[in-house]
Amino acid sequence: MPEKVIIIGAGGHGRVIADILRSSGREVPGFLDDHATCGPDTNVLGKVEDAPRFKDSAEFIIGIGDNKTRMEIAERFKGVLRFATAVHKSAVIAPGAVLGEGSAVMAGAVVNVGAVIGSHCVINTSASVDHDCALSDFVHVSPGARLAGNVTLGKGTWIGIGGAVINDVTICPWCVIGAGGVVIKNLDKPGTYVGVPVSFKAADR
Repeated sequence: MPEKVIIIGAGGHGRVIADILRSSGREVPGFLDDHATCGPDTNVLGKVEDAPRFKDSAEFIIGIGDNKTRMEIAERFKGVLRFATAVHKSAVIAPGAVLGEGSAVMAGAVVNVGAVIGSHCVINTSASVDHDCALSDFVHVSPGARLAGNVTLGKGTWIGIGGAVINDVTICPWCVIGAGGVVIKNLDKPGTYVGVPVSFKAADR
């Protein structure tokens, strides 16, 4: 029998991850969520704080798109829970690419040779991470976003839908690249960047 995986977060992102896991033959007994109620395609087993009750019978994955929330939960249960990865059957992961624990790669995504993906990252639908990229923990590459070769993304960085980063660029931790933004030079100041090419919009509060 395949290892069971419980998903923390019963919203849309969590349900997508459930579909990925089930399509790869893994059993999803249900979700943990502090707010959601049971719906037709969810079985809410309890609240997030209940996770340790299931630690001996299942692995876990955090099905929440927001990077800071995902980090808070992962750090809360570090060393307590075993975290699974989820890779859609249509995704392409090059041999030798590294995928950290708790990370998810969605349908149509590509992770090319030499890429290193940290823990609890999201490579979303049809996103691409090219050769030798290095993504720190809690990064989110949104649907349709593109990273050229040798890109480095700092912890918690979020590349918005349709964003693009040219080769050899480094982005510091906790940056947000707005939808369709194009990054053509290193970014060394945390905050939000928008436009083509991107410019600094605001610092995180």
